[in-house]
Amino acid sequence: MEVHGLIEGRHAPVSRSKYLSRMYTWPQRGGIVETLTSVAERIGRKAVLVAMDDAGAIAVAEHTTELRPYFLLPDQAPGLPRSLADKARLSTLCASLGVAHPETRIVTREDEITSAVTDLGLPLVAKWAQPWLLPRDSGLRNTSLIHQPEDAVGLLDHGGDCDLLLQRFVPGGPASDWFFHGYYDQGSTCLFSGTGRKERAYPPGAGLTTYGRALPNPTIEDVANTMAAALGYRGVLDIDFRYNTDEDVYYLLDFNPRLGAQFRLFGDSRGVDLVRAMHLHLSGRRAIASRALHGRTFLVENYDVYPAFRVGRERTCSAWLRAMRDADELAWLSGDDFWPFVAMVRQSIKRAFTRLARGRK
Repeated sequence: MEVHGLIEGRHAPVSRSKYLSRMYTWPQRGGIVETLTSVAERIGRKAVLVAMDDAGAIAVAEHTTELRPYFLLPDQAPGLPRSLADKARLSTLCASLGVAHPETRIVTREDEITSAVTDLGLPLVAKWAQPWLLPRDSGLRNTSLIHQPEDAVGLLDHGGDCDLLLQRFVPGGPASDWFFHGYYDQGSTCLFSGTGRKERAYPPGAGLTTYGRALPNPTIEDVANTMAAALGYRGVLDIDFRYNTDEDVYYLLDFNPRLGAQFRLFGDSRGVDLVRAMHLHLSGRRAIASRALHGRTFLVENYDVYPAFRVGRERTCSAWLRAMRDADELAWLSGDDFWPFVAMVRQSIKRAFTRLARGRK
């Protein structure tokens, strides 16, 4: 199977993979339709198109009519990915569907922040409603914990056209954060799914999964399937949940209408994962509904090193290296495809020195 990638440039570690048949870079000018159709013409036949971020998923859904002659695509409702990826709209959608979601406020002024702190308490979670609209190279995190009102005030003038949200903080413990990945056909029937627990994250408590484990969770699976059916969702999705032990409730935190970064955590007994399930279905081959195997682990080497050493003093370098050695799936290191890992290490070192240099100025 050929794999073609439209990525930011040769500095991206994935560009070094031996499994990448050809790399294409985003042009300085031209829209997404023109760019993708140009890539399709070079490939020479229809290909399955997999969006890796929210902006891509939104654009593909909204331009399906133009792209369908060139790509194999789910028959997604054009405006649905935008509504789900927009964290302000997601809050309204969850309320209409009866899905538990933390109380959320859009804030544009300092007095609205004061009101949110009074009503929701501290800490609060600050989120950018449309993170794909954030100014390029802004350095802003999509999500951050707010411990003082002035921390939120400091964000107000930096988001450009992106709305700032303040959300009630859902308390959680070491085993509270969960995620669901699934792929849905034209009838919103789930053809492949997996549930997993976020063991560690960066930043801790409000960041991406750095160490995850595939474990059964029928509750969030039912929520995801019910929601997908109600919305008429088609294609791949990634949903984050947090369990509140005091209330015995799973709160939906984020709905990503695209492939999740840790999708390789999930695989069935045949070796099928989300991308393979998507490819089998869209290419017209038989796709048998299945669930991922439980117990597998996934570790992101360049990010897990930070939260791993903050878990406790008993954590040592050797213990973390054992965790990396024993993980079933690593984000970068592969015995038969070593160069992406090397490129990732180089990039991480360069980024670290750049931050040190900025800090000294």
